[in-house]
Amino acid sequence: MTAPEAVASASAKLQALEAALNAVVRGKADVVRMSVVCLLARGHLLIEDVPGVGKTTLAHALARSVDCSFHRLQCTSDMLPGDILGVTVFNARTGEFEFKQGPIFTNFLLADEINRTTPKTQSALLEAMNEHQITVDGVTYPMAAPFMVIATQNPVEHHGTYPLPESQMDRFLMRIRVGYPDTASEREIVRSPQAATAPEVRPVLSPAELVEMQRAVERIRVDEALVGYILAIVEQTRKHEQLALGVSPRGAQGLYRAAQAMALVEGRDYVLPDDIKLLAAPVFAHRVVLNQRTTLIPRSTEVSERILNEILKLVEVPL
Repeated sequence: MTAPEAVASASAKLQALEAALNAVVRGKADVVRMSVVCLLARGHLLIEDVPGVGKTTLAHALARSVDCSFHRLQCTSDMLPGDILGVTVFNARTGEFEFKQGPIFTNFLLADEINRTTPKTQSALLEAMNEHQITVDGVTYPMAAPFMVIATQNPVEHHGTYPLPESQMDRFLMRIRVGYPDTASEREIVRSPQAATAPEVRPVLSPAELVEMQRAVERIRVDEALVGYILAIVEQTRKHEQLALGVSPRGAQGLYRAAQAMALVEGRDYVLPDDIKLLAAPVFAHRVVLNQRTTLIPRSTEVSERILNEILKLVEVPL
């Protein structure tokens, strides 16, 4: 199969995936598209918004759309790292210690309301998210392939939450917000007989198909001028007067991979500048840190996105 034929085949399967997700998450085609892009780019996804707008529904549907193993964690303040990673227990019958695997040993891990658990428990995910392995009692265990963490969180202004530290935020390839649906979509949601139950989603992709498409993303062409465009945006985040911390090299690499994934979703074997402009805020906004004066402004998340949009207007787009 030639490269154009492979891209066309993958694009058709991805359209079926998006259709399945749009049937569950109504009126949010742009949010669904970003979720699929994150999945293809081998990234982890953070869905942030107020309760009741479909964060968990989207995460559950994305995980169930691939015929892989799936675990869901309801994060609480009393959760311990062992509740995620697993624990070593003594087997009286054999006289030996045995490791009992935790829910992280899966293809898709949904950490619901991740900012309601303590920083110690949040940090248990760091190694798995970055290196696709965990270490318990000096023994390293590899993660399954594919492996994706989908986390939801309520805004940090709500009571009983623990804001994710910068190191944890940097592990998420993208942060998206679902937002309220339009009137027509909300009418469908209210009238749906499954409104009070988890939606049933049938798998659209097999694990082998997903892994193959993730590999195909790496073969999407990115012109050298577009690499310079990404780095110019990153450099501006490090110089901006309202930002105390700019985008890391991991963030730059994440935007590169996400742009490749976006091209594949749209049936192209090359990246356009518009791909980078569209993805800059979802990939970068949660990685930058506002300075002390700017953090006093309400809704700092939207401020970060506004600053990135200003930077995009300043950086020259390659022809």
